[in-house]
Amino acid sequence: MRERHAFQDARRAREFEAFVAGAGGRLLHAATLLTAERPDDNPRARRLLTLALAHTYACWHRMRGEDPYDHARRHLATRFARGSWHRYGGLVRPRPHPAGPLARLTPQERLILVLRLYEGVAEEQAAALLGLSTDRVRVICDRATTALLRPPRGPAPAVGGPKAAPS
Repeated sequence: MRERHAFQDARRAREFEAFVAGAGGRLLHAATLLTAERPDDNPRARRLLTLALAHTYACWHRMRGEDPYDHARRHLATRFARGSWHRYGGLVRPRPHPAGPLARLTPQERLILVLRLYEGVAEEQAAALLGLSTDRVRVICDRATTALLRPPRGPAPAVGGPKAAPS
């Protein structure tokens, strides 16, 4: 009996290692986009990924037929949403010192944009995961996409400049 459990544990560890080798990079990139950190300096994203992978490993033996990538992604997204809620009092405040490509977006906009465009999650699935309506997910995704494609303009140039006094 003991040998059988050891064999199953070893097989489980090998399967999980293979999963992490194949999906870890993509999940880390998604986490880095969510946290709006730079790819070379992303401690929050790495922590988010570690927690999602730990949860996935803990559930590994119960996932019969379930996609482990989808499981890890769901946990990553919900943990990010919960963390943003507790850290900023909601999903609408931006990070204090963002640095990544999605830094101008609110945490909620980043979450929906990453799920929809980077991960390819359907609107209905994203809405169910976040507890929002499908229309709300569509509106937030459209707003976030527009904000990225049309960044705010700088101040308008002065017209004419200062006038010289008549002599």
